[in-house]
Amino acid sequence: MIEQDKVVEPEKISCEVCFKEIPISEATSVRATDYIMYYCGLECYDKWKKQKEERGSERRRGSERRRGSKNGTPNP
Repeated sequence: MIEQDKVVEPEKISCEVCFKEIPISEATSVRATDYIMYYCGLECYDKWKKQKEERGSERRRGSERRRGSKNGTPNP
């Protein structure tokens, strides 16, 4: 009798942006402060990066409004 090898499924993870399940060996990853974030490809990574930059600029604008502008008059 011929012994059959067991097929081992690769470890899968979810993309941080679209949540698509992908083999970890094919994922693009970014090391964050306490964890690693995985993306199914550069397109999802670029979307995540753009969203992160937009959130950062919104936070900066909000804090500038609370403090007022540099010349002492409030921002609109």
